[in-house]
Amino acid sequence: MLPVTLESARVRLDLPTRADTVAITEACQDPEIARWTTIPQPYRAKDAQAFVDALVGPGWASDREYTWAIRRQGSTWLDGVISYRTARRDLGFWLAPGARGAGLVSDAVELVVDWAFAQGAPDVYWECYVGNTASAAVARRAGFAYTGSGDALVPNRDGSPAPAWKGLRRADGTAASDLPWPPGSTSGPAGSLAP
Repeated sequence: MLPVTLESARVRLDLPTRADTVAITEACQDPEIARWTTIPQPYRAKDAQAFVDALVGPGWASDREYTWAIRRQGSTWLDGVISYRTARRDLGFWLAPGARGAGLVSDAVELVVDWAFAQGAPDVYWECYVGNTASAAVARRAGFAYTGSGDALVPNRDGSPAPAWKGLRRADGTAASDLPWPPGSTSGPAGSLAP
């Protein structure tokens, strides 16, 4: 598929490029992004270049993973990344510390989920490592139903299983579960990070 741009009043989602290397590298120095994702540690400019070259373009070309840069409307600076992986119809995202609290990731999630539904997806899956209250708060606000916990689709950086909170949002609007969200998972800080 050719990359598509998605927009709301607050955010523009477009293709991350090599021009975003500095922004990606800078954001990935954040201990919270490192804690809740599997980015390489330490994270260097060459890792950002490899991400753009080996994942972003090939992901779109193969219809395996669609990755967008999260940018504020009117800005070219990359504030975060959101991706949708087609095999399991799952969503992942992170947001740089300086961009948190402005609703950017909430808008990005809504845009990507709506886009996936428009492409025919019957549902979209979300997960985060247990304890990532920021990601859980975003998912809950975005209409995902908490479906339980279990091993994450994306293991820990060392390949070992990682416990995850899981959620699902169905295209038809029916609730995927009536399980309550875990204690503390509904009011996390404004930063949002998912594997």
